[in-house]
Amino acid sequence: MGLLESVLHAAPVMPVVVIEDAKHAVALARALVAGGLPAIEVTLRTRAALDAVRAIAAEVEGAIVGVGTVRKPQDLADAMQAGARFAISPGSTPSLIAAAKDSPLPWLPGAATATEAMTLAEHGFEYQKFFPAEAAGGAAALRSLHGPLPDIRFCATGGIGTHNARDYLDTPNVACVGGSWLTPSRLVATEEWGAIEALARAATLLRA
Repeated sequence: MGLLESVLHAAPVMPVVVIEDAKHAVALARALVAGGLPAIEVTLRTRAALDAVRAIAAEVEGAIVGVGTVRKPQDLADAMQAGARFAISPGSTPSLIAAAKDSPLPWLPGAATATEAMTLAEHGFEYQKFFPAEAAGGAAALRSLHGPLPDIRFCATGGIGTHNARDYLDTPNVACVGGSWLTPSRLVATEEWGAIEALARAATLLRA
């Protein structure tokens, strides 16, 4: 099993984390790992993101930290330097595909249509991010893709929460779902790590 495959099967849910202040990174990651969610996607949406990745990679035992919102080749290089173990994109571009093929960092590209999924599979990317999941047709769309594209597995992200995660996880081509509900900004700001650990524990039960 490759690293990306093991990351996507580590737990039913991968936390999608936006970190505004890197000082919260270690405690936040420890709470998620303690709750049973070792694979953590830190999105590159803030200036603190790479510092947060560095801190988690260096200090949190059991964490498998990666980066999300990868949009350009330089993001892959920066993520590697920061200690990320994997990278995730909302879509894909020719330059990103080429860079990912040359990078040792496992990359999960995004797809929202059969054409995009097939194109990525032709390039060797059989694990993909289905995004934006709800807007792109939800679990029903993924079930429709499974018939003609049975070899492609997805991490579904976008509009997923406790109300619909089970529907995605019951879909045969879904390895896991990504969600931001595990680390609400108010709980991070007030450093309520016990509450975040509880949310993580609940998420591990979403797939029977």
